[in-house]
Amino acid sequence: MIIQTEIDSSEERGWATAKQLAEALPYIQIYDREIVTIKYGGHAMGEAETARIFASDIVLLKLLGIHPVVVHGGGPQISAMLGRAGVKSTFIDGLRVTDDATMEIAEMVLSGAVNKEIANWITQAGREADVRGVGLSGKDAGLITVEKATRIKRDPDSMIEQVVDLGFVGEPKNVDDKLLRTLIDDPNHDYVPVIAPIGVSDDGHTFNINADTVAGAVAGKLSAKRMLLLTDIAGVMDENKNLIRQMTISEAKGLIESGVAVGGMIPKLETAIMAVEAGVEAVVILDGRRPHAMLVELFTEHGAGTLIQADPI
Repeated sequence: MIIQTEIDSSEERGWATAKQLAEALPYIQIYDREIVTIKYGGHAMGEAETARIFASDIVLLKLLGIHPVVVHGGGPQISAMLGRAGVKSTFIDGLRVTDDATMEIAEMVLSGAVNKEIANWITQAGREADVRGVGLSGKDAGLITVEKATRIKRDPDSMIEQVVDLGFVGEPKNVDDKLLRTLIDDPNHDYVPVIAPIGVSDDGHTFNINADTVAGAVAGKLSAKRMLLLTDIAGVMDENKNLIRQMTISEAKGLIESGVAVGGMIPKLETAIMAVEAGVEAVVILDGRRPHAMLVELFTEHGAGTLIQADPI
């Protein structure tokens, strides 16, 4: 009797799985042979099981005919290494001020351990289907050329604006997508580019770049169908801390100007605005700690997180 009950339960799960696959078909067709740029970051990156699930989902996207391009962060990992080295960090509007010592450690962590680990997770998850993660940084093949980033801060008392020097923090000036296109379009292999947010200036200096900004620049250059910003929050919150499911870029700008968006959410929204204005159909900010969040967003009617798109014409 117990065995029969287990068989019945297994059969029900099988029918439920088949139903879910059938319901996903219209969405799979929407993204067929489209590029989806995924920014992977936040504290979820440090959890092995979450990383395995993420890598498996990336492989599934590739096998479903989608071209995922991963851009990763590594803030917590950089902070941990800086702490061990006794180097203190300061942040302005969510961006890490980067001096020589910080830059050296940031490149070591981002282009080294973090980048290769993510690429390896994808390769291991896709071993049977020959899907391979390829670790890159913006310095490889001139992928990302940068210019020095600056920020303007206004003194709340005097209202005087001052230019703040962020050190070796860059803004993408150009994304050379030839290498990415070669990997994406290879007819004989299923490669998944994995990009560390490190770039180089025209005079050869190395710069740290906000990973959200890199993801936006890459998505815009590749004319991605979607850009997914996987982070460690549920999405964009309103002034009452309720999740906003959908907004236009004008509404996103309003959140920044009104002060509702603060800290690390500011560069995320700025990235979303820039990416949509560059031609990305929509950007979604969602919680990468939740298993299969990407699949829920792309292949179900419910979606996940906050979707940001152009203003209606």
